[in-house]
Amino acid sequence: MNDTDHRPLPQAKQYCPTLALRKANEEGALLVDVRERDEVATLAFDVAGVINIPMSEFERRHAELPHDRLLVLVCAVGERSLKAAYLLMYRGYTQVANLEGGLAQWVRKGFPVKGDSTAIASGGCACTQTMPAAGGGCC
Repeated sequence: MNDTDHRPLPQAKQYCPTLALRKANEEGALLVDVRERDEVATLAFDVAGVINIPMSEFERRHAELPHDRLLVLVCAVGERSLKAAYLLMYRGYTQVANLEGGLAQWVRKGFPVKGDSTAIASGGCACTQTMPAAGGGCC
């Protein structure tokens, strides 16, 4: 598919944390964290095969990602990563999924992280950005 192809994209796959972790550990899936650097510095996924390409750089840098490997897009709550998943699908990537519920769901499941998970574990958000158009809520 190319930029001039206007067929609708299929629904993006949604993986729960359990499936995403299994795909990473057993099948070599690459977790692509689209959170900004300051967010990752505060709290990060603690698994092999995580790459950080912040959403603010994603459109410019997405070509760094392999086409021949399953990519599981991740963020704080699953919204930015879903946008990134669709961007990859639009650009012709076929092995793409989104981590449903993002890092927040990952933490609730008790999966490995590095950093302070108290804010996100208590139902808060680990990100430092707000979305004014959405009433100032967490991204």
